[in-house]
Amino acid sequence: MSTPRKRELLRDEKQGKIGGVCAGLANYFGWELWVVRIIAVTALILATKVTFVAYVIAWVVLDKQSKVKKSNASFSEEEQTIREETRIERTSDGRTIEVKTRVWEAGKAPHQAMDDIELEFARMEKTLRNMETYVTSSEFRVLQEFKSL
Repeated sequence: MSTPRKRELLRDEKQGKIGGVCAGLANYFGWELWVVRIIAVTALILATKVTFVAYVIAWVVLDKQSKVKKSNASFSEEEQTIREETRIERTSDGRTIEVKTRVWEAGKAPHQAMDDIELEFARMEKTLRNMETYVTSSEFRVLQEFKSL
């Protein structure tokens, strides 16, 4: 069994927009960068002064990722593969799509899911119409009369 890797909180200026603090937090916690940015912007809106001061302090205090050895700062090859894992899935109409497997990204893209739902409802409606046609037919009434004898 391998020993757990010591994680370090570092700024990632390559992926960052302003100082790389959000990118560093995303790398540290293994989250998507856009999630951390949404949280940061929300915090900035709700608690402007505190968030701004905390961001500036983190910007000054945290080391740049490039200053630390790349092997210590980045995820191992196995962890990176797990983080970026996707699977190929075939839709009901025969198209192939790439489906992300991270918990918050699991499933299909919304427009692809809607297409599949629409196809499924169309099939269900066709089945329902066939049942309705049969139940309202004279053949059904005749069979019911024979059963009641």
